[in-house]
Amino acid sequence: MSRNIAPAQVISSEDLIEYNIEDAEPLDPNCAQGFAERRIHSEIYKRRPDINAVIHSHSEAVVPYTISGVPLKAVSHMCGFLGPDGLPIFDAADHMEEGDVPDLLVRTKNMGAALAKHFDGGNNVTLMRGHGFTVVADSIELAVMRAVYTQKNASIQTTALMLQGATGTTGGIKSLSKEECGGSDRTTRWSMLRPWNLWVKEVEDSSLYINTA
Repeated sequence: MSRNIAPAQVISSEDLIEYNIEDAEPLDPNCAQGFAERRIHSEIYKRRPDINAVIHSHSEAVVPYTISGVPLKAVSHMCGFLGPDGLPIFDAADHMEEGDVPDLLVRTKNMGAALAKHFDGGNNVTLMRGHGFTVVADSIELAVMRAVYTQKNASIQTTALMLQGATGTTGGIKSLSKEECGGSDRTTRWSMLRPWNLWVKEVEDSSLYINTA
């Protein structure tokens, strides 16, 4: 993982820290300060050996679905990985122990393990109350695509709900069926390199990102 800087500021391997999955402690005890929430990643990797990439996001488009009681469902053909039934919500307050800081962050092994359980049964995305979401995949490319399209799906669903509210339309949101979610997920698995390659090109052409590796 990156050291305790915004990930966009990573410019070389010197900005990365290797951790032991077992205890989320750095291999190098003299390394730079790392992220407090690294146990999100370590506990998921421990519980799901099929997972090779974990992304945690504080997306403002998604947070409303963690606090409103409105389920976030797959509403776009690119978002079948979200599933048809709404996403599980992890609430840090349910797993507080004595001495824990009440800031909704996943700082401890206990809290990380509790979050990791939400990915049982093949779940790909878990919302986090008042915090954001975490997404998993078997590759970096697929994890990035799922993270980006979780946010896009939230924006699309919010717009649809606003349209219904503004026009007095009833009947609810038409989300993808179980079969459509499965088919869409399979399709995006083989088509994901198209958006991935675009995002790589955008990073390469942006002066914000520097790579000295």
